[in-house]
Amino acid sequence: MDSPHAALDANLAVALDALLTEQSVTRAAARLRTSPAAMSRTLARLRRTLQDPLLVRAGQAMVPTPRALALRDEAAAVVRRLDALLRPAGDTDPATLRTTFTLQAADLVGTALAPGLLRLAGQEAPGVSFRLLAEEWEASPALRDGRIDLEVGSIDHVDPETQVEELVTLRMTAAVRPGHPLAGRPLDAARLAAAEHVVVSRRGRFTGPLDAALAERNLYRRVTAVLPSHLAAMALAARSDVVCLVPAALPGEPESPLTHTATDLGLRLLDIPLPLPPLTIGMAWHPRQAADGAHRWLRDAVRRTLRAPAQGPGQAAGGA
Repeated sequence: MDSPHAALDANLAVALDALLTEQSVTRAAARLRTSPAAMSRTLARLRRTLQDPLLVRAGQAMVPTPRALALRDEAAAVVRRLDALLRPAGDTDPATLRTTFTLQAADLVGTALAPGLLRLAGQEAPGVSFRLLAEEWEASPALRDGRIDLEVGSIDHVDPETQVEELVTLRMTAAVRPGHPLAGRPLDAARLAAAEHVVVSRRGRFTGPLDAALAERNLYRRVTAVLPSHLAAMALAARSDVVCLVPAALPGEPESPLTHTATDLGLRLLDIPLPLPPLTIGMAWHPRQAADGAHRWLRDAVRRTLRAPAQGPGQAAGGA
């Protein structure tokens, strides 16, 4: 005799529902797209498992036993629940979301993201909130551990399984206050090197790609301040004669929301006449969230925000 717990499986439940609904081996086989012989074998297995004939012949038809009648509604309910359980996830309606997303980003990226994400949430997902955390100094397993939902910025240290999408590529410019001595005429390498500079570094480093490019021309700049925050560095540049590096769109591309803070502070962005490496901003997430509908909405919202042209406070974010 089959053990009830070992023998009863999802396929048997589906077959039981078909047999009790159709009350015919042939019709149940057609419903499940199998052969009458295979369905007869399944009925025999169900009879052994449930220790009941279930369907018995009455002339040319088959009629259910009292046990079958008692099981019919429950079998149908089980199949409906199985169908709901095993059906692929459909599109998530953002309006039904009630959740908080945690993102990790540098302050400049977070400042560019927050207004656009809040606009999109207000329009599409009013039950969504955002928590933005600062970048960590060293590589961390925050995505793997589930402490954050998304990392946005210059993605250069990820776990092997992490999924990454590049969003926008930018160039570096020199940001100065209006009336700064460098703003009066086209910038050259010697004048740039002669100015005082502020460097952004979470580790307190004084040098970066600009120093390497200047050194190839036997030029060296003077760094008078190192700050851990892009916003603090831009605020200092707006109030003094130091030069701050700020990302801007590549030539021919629409201006990036990442420069919105610089223009709000009144900074002028000057082209740097040196071959500096571009800055690529991307987003990274753990594959366990790749198919999640809510997380797909989050990724799309970040994508639309950072790829949209820079806008004023009263304007809505661009489309997908």
